Amino acid sequence: MSEYCLLLRKDLRQALAPAQWPEGIQLSPLSEELLPRAHALLEQGYATGQGSVDSLLDWQHALRHDAEYDPQLCFVGLLDNNVVGVAQAWTSAYLKDLVVHPRLQGRGLGGALLNHVFSVFQQRGEPCMDLKVMEHNHPARRLYQRHGMLLIRREPL
Repeated sequence: MSEYCLLLRKDLRQALAPAQWPEGIQLSPLSEELLPRAHALLEQGYATGQGSVDSLLDWQHALRHDAEYDPQLCFVGLLDNNVVGVAQAWTSAYLKDLVVHPRLQGRGLGGALLNHVFSVFQQRGEPCMDLKVMEHNHPARRLYQRHGMLLIRREPL
C-alpha cells in the first residue's frame, strides 16, 4: 500500500487572522537552549507515523547547514518554561514542521502558531506559504483546512 502526502498552500495576499494565543503561552524564537527540548517534542509528535525527524545531532547539523534555515523563522510555544509547540519554517515560505504537545492539542496553539507563521511570511512579502502533510493525518489536515490552506497536489512518498 502506497503512502501519500498532500501539498497545501495558503494565499497570503489577503487579510489574515491574528494569532490568538492560548492562556499562558509565550512565543520564543528557537534558541540553542531550546533546541534539545524542541527536538524532543518533534520526536514525540512524529512517533505515531505522522512525519519524521532526524536524531538530535543530525537535526542540529542539518538546521545549521541548510541554506533555507533562518532561526527567525522557527518558533517555540512555551508554557511554564516547557516546550509545548514548535513551528519550523524555511526561507522559501515553506512550513517544514508544526507540532503541538498532545496535552495542548485542541486548545488553539497549533492555529496560533500557524497564523503567526502566515503573518511572518506576509510581512516578508511572500504571496503564499506551502506545507506538506501526511494524507492519513486527519487532525492536521482539519487544522490546515480551517485556516484556509488549499490542496495543490497529492504526492506519493
